[in-house]
Amino acid sequence: MTQADDRDDQAVLRFIERFSSVFTESGMPRMPSRVFVALLATETGRLTAAELADLLRVSPAAISGAVRYLTQVQLVSRERETGTRRDVYRLFDDVWYEALFRREEMFRRWEVPLKEGIGVLGEESAAGRRIAETLAFFQFIHTELPTLLEHWRSYRERQFGVQRRDEGA
Repeated sequence: MTQADDRDDQAVLRFIERFSSVFTESGMPRMPSRVFVALLATETGRLTAAELADLLRVSPAAISGAVRYLTQVQLVSRERETGTRRDVYRLFDDVWYEALFRREEMFRRWEVPLKEGIGVLGEESAAGRRIAETLAFFQFIHTELPTLLEHWRSYRERQFGVQRRDEGA
């Protein structure tokens, strides 16, 4: 019997509800928040839609919309379960690194429209200055994020003994 077998299912569900409410309060839709935290709380970090629906006590349709959102924002991936027609939804191995890395790509895509906005609004206008500051912030994040993520990976390895994938782990 493993520690996971000893878990109180009701306590796990309460944890999922409480923690997912933090994500919801931060702007993530409610059902994707619940699905994301449910995946975080599983031993394997992967569940089928039916398993998620059962765990969260919701309809499969609710799960479908939630995982669509989570795959679009690249917090989870969809894989085909070997030998079946069922999809399995799983967290990335280093979910927080992956989430931030993919956000950095999004910041880069915002650069062109922000520059356009500065031109349209005028560099000297209050609105133009706000847009210019927004652009400068994202350029700063774009420049600093790789170093921050490298620090995270080193810290993660020291704290949890998890080697980086590019080092043969």
